[in-house]
Amino acid sequence: MATSFGAAHTAIPKSDPNVQVQRVYGLRSSHFLLLNKTRHVFSASPSNRLVVRAVSTPVKPDTSAQPKRSKVEIFKEQSNFIRYPLNEELLTDAPNINEPATQLIKFHGSYQQTNRDERGSKSYSFMLRTKNPCGKVSNELYLAMDDLADQFGIGTLRLTTRQTFQLHGVLKKDLKTVMSTIIRNMGSTLGACGDLNRNVLAPAAPLARKDYLFAQTTAENIAALLTPQSGFYYDMWVDGERIMSAEPPEVVKARNDNSHGTNFPDSPEPIYGTQFLPRKFKVAVTVPTDNSVDILTNDVGVVVISDEDGQPQGFNLYVGGGMGRTHRVDTTFPRLAEPLGYVPKEDILYAVKAIVVTQRENGRRDDRKYSRMKYLLSSWGIEKFRTVVEQYYGRKFEPCRELPEWEFKSYLGWHEQGDGRLYCGLHVDNGRIKGTMKKTLREVIEKYKLNVRITPNQNLVLCDIRQAWKRPITTALAQGGLLHPRLVDPLNVTAMACPALPLCPLAITEAERGIPDILKRVRSVFDKVGLKYNEAIVIRITGCPNGCARPYMAELGFVGDGPNSYQLWLGGTPNQTSLAKCFMNKVKIQELEKVMEPLFYHWRRKRQSRESFGDFTNRLGFEKLQEFVDKWEGVPDSSSRYNLTVFADKETYISMNELAKLQDKTAHQLAMDVIRNFVASQQNGKSE
Repeated sequence: MATSFGAAHTAIPKSDPNVQVQRVYGLRSSHFLLLNKTRHVFSASPSNRLVVRAVSTPVKPDTSAQPKRSKVEIFKEQSNFIRYPLNEELLTDAPNINEPATQLIKFHGSYQQTNRDERGSKSYSFMLRTKNPCGKVSNELYLAMDDLADQFGIGTLRLTTRQTFQLHGVLKKDLKTVMSTIIRNMGSTLGACGDLNRNVLAPAAPLARKDYLFAQTTAENIAALLTPQSGFYYDMWVDGERIMSAEPPEVVKARNDNSHGTNFPDSPEPIYGTQFLPRKFKVAVTVPTDNSVDILTNDVGVVVISDEDGQPQGFNLYVGGGMGRTHRVDTTFPRLAEPLGYVPKEDILYAVKAIVVTQRENGRRDDRKYSRMKYLLSSWGIEKFRTVVEQYYGRKFEPCRELPEWEFKSYLGWHEQGDGRLYCGLHVDNGRIKGTMKKTLREVIEKYKLNVRITPNQNLVLCDIRQAWKRPITTALAQGGLLHPRLVDPLNVTAMACPALPLCPLAITEAERGIPDILKRVRSVFDKVGLKYNEAIVIRITGCPNGCARPYMAELGFVGDGPNSYQLWLGGTPNQTSLAKCFMNKVKIQELEKVMEPLFYHWRRKRQSRESFGDFTNRLGFEKLQEFVDKWEGVPDSSSRYNLTVFADKETYISMNELAKLQDKTAHQLAMDVIRNFVASQQNGKSE
């Protein structure tokens, strides 16, 4: 019988009056409920007399000392470490699996879904999500995923905001084939979903710099530290065969260390126990200035600190970030991480483990709306949280080191890696690789045997490119529609959307399918109020309030709150350091211009020098912005102006605008389409 008894209670001194730790029952034994149910059957009195209780008057168990737990906690406890009943459900002929198995398969990296566009009987399929620390994808794995999408999916690959692949449309009968193929091609889906550590982010740029390399190694080590150890994943999909690379010794040492009461001794899961974590747990690692990972949106943000010679010395730690919330429940909210402290580089795994254990032992398990670590931080405050973490860490945190300003880095275009080779960042609208683009990427990646990386902005980086390959690769990419980022609309470069309808069960309205039209309409409003083509704002759209595309960090965030209806969130900043706030509710999709026109018009007229849209909305405040909207009577005739970087004269603009209307585009959009098509047709290896 597998148990996880014995995580020490001595980690928190009882004499400390400032620290009150809620103990969650059911974390110590994997068969707690089973023992309770069977104890009265097998126990006998000293005289060996069998006590028979009347069936009509059963004795109710005393549950007064047991806190309420969500049903997912019960599923986990009774699952034999995430195996049962999923192992049985996968063997049935039904196209779907039952509720407990639906929860458990998340730990294996999959969600059960239905096609919500279809009416009548439900059409079940499964979405698989890979786990790629730092977004690293080997050549072998990319080609395997490309094949699986065609053979078992819907013919597309989806790049996610956490640097992973999503493969949609896999049927239940094909799950084992798909999973085992991913595993045997050195990939994994283990822990990509579920109540445990998710994919660990790090900058996707393959730069040969000490700090970047150290950040990526640290991300990989944290991912390894927090990977489940009980073997349920391999038992389910490759019949128990362990296909994995050797772990660094420092990871094994940190995982097994129990000097401060962090572990469950003799458990198959020394860190997670039978109950794993209360909810998902997200970690990101980066270097100063590089906020390509949205560092403050994670449960734990880790920032490399280097000395004057560029040698990494330690890390700043930030805790308590998270995006998800629930509509009309004001006690749920997005939250930015806050500084916890600094640790020397040799201590980082122990410090992260201490944070995880603090959440494991004290995060709420009764109501999953409040189970993320951000609510523990909000309830306790940073000082109490730090005190508890220090007990599990075994030492005090030093103050965080000062950092320069953050910047958003996209890594699009061609760049030097610093080792004699190049990398090329490619913009992929909403992360959806399909059609000609998919075919072209396959050909280039296969021909040149390239490794790739997925960015947190749903884009793709081709790595380790020789100088001699640059021209032929540029030509091939352009012919496949993957052009230089200077030819991509600036609004599209930073925009993100979650998949939403038709497959996501949580979606309230459109996101990925709706964002192309919304971006066109934003561009049209920009043109109408006189904003230049090269001006842009960060736009993110989600079909529900869970925030997978991180809309609460956007300058203009759309959060689905009804059919064809969105909340509008304002106040994020281009460098992803400010939290947006809800400006309006229930804005119908057909009425967006009534809000966007006055906001963008007054931004152009009243902004300070180089002031971003997010900073502008924060400076003026919602009361003044609402006044702009309420009193709006349309764009004054004198405010429109022509973009002379594209159009040399007014007559050309007017002619192009008439043609554009026939295609439901703006003049600038049609002009850019013409330019893109011309560039693609002229690519002959002599220019980029």
